[in-house]
Amino acid sequence: MHPPLVAISTDVRVFDRYTWHATPQQYIEAALSGAGVLPVLLPSFGPRIDFDALLDQVGGVLITGSKSNVHPSLYGGDPSERNGPYDEARDATTLPLIRKTVERGVPLLAICRGIQELNVALGGTLATEIQERPGIMDHRAPPSEVQDDRFAIRHPVSFAESSWLADIFETGLIEVNSVHRQAVERLGPRLKVEAVAEDGTIEAVSVLDAKAFAVGVQWHPEYWVETDGASRRIFQAFGSAVRDHAAKRSRAQAAAE
Repeated sequence: MHPPLVAISTDVRVFDRYTWHATPQQYIEAALSGAGVLPVLLPSFGPRIDFDALLDQVGGVLITGSKSNVHPSLYGGDPSERNGPYDEARDATTLPLIRKTVERGVPLLAICRGIQELNVALGGTLATEIQERPGIMDHRAPPSEVQDDRFAIRHPVSFAESSWLADIFETGLIEVNSVHRQAVERLGPRLKVEAVAEDGTIEAVSVLDAKAFAVGVQWHPEYWVETDGASRRIFQAFGSAVRDHAAKRSRAQAAAE
């Protein structure tokens, strides 16, 4: 069986006099080598994309992290420049895609900005500039020109009992990296908290009524998928769910012929 396709979200960036729909290589590499799937970049064309047709073809969806933030108008927040930068073309693509992916029972993994998009898509809100709140640690990357330093694994997260992730990691605690200044505030009603940081920041969620793997994490497992066991496990679990979904769809199609 050929590796199943996984749709990967893209950012819209303008440089070199072109408009680009792109994502960092780490996500593509983690999908290919960590999950064992074939990544396909999805352009951020919003309602011009037939999401049902897309989900008929792919075995999973990966929503990536990004420097941009979900536009606050989508959850009743402050749309000031301070809470940016924004990427409204991405928002118009990922939020309906997430809802349709969950509805269709297609495996979903959402990372960093992705967990925030997942929460907003399912009715939640976001907290901005969390490092300014009393009792909250600074979850932003440490100042450095070296990416390995910025994405260094540096704080623990603990898992809720009987959670998907506790089963995946076979432990109640792992160490993760931290590269964000926003976080889940009011949890979407269809979501369950999977993990928290020591300061109470929500670090992972799952979809309560999901028909398949549907998880969001606030950290960046894609960065260390080759060398960190916990990072590798989440991509392996996602890849396994994608292959299971693709195999079930193939059997259903064969039975219908």
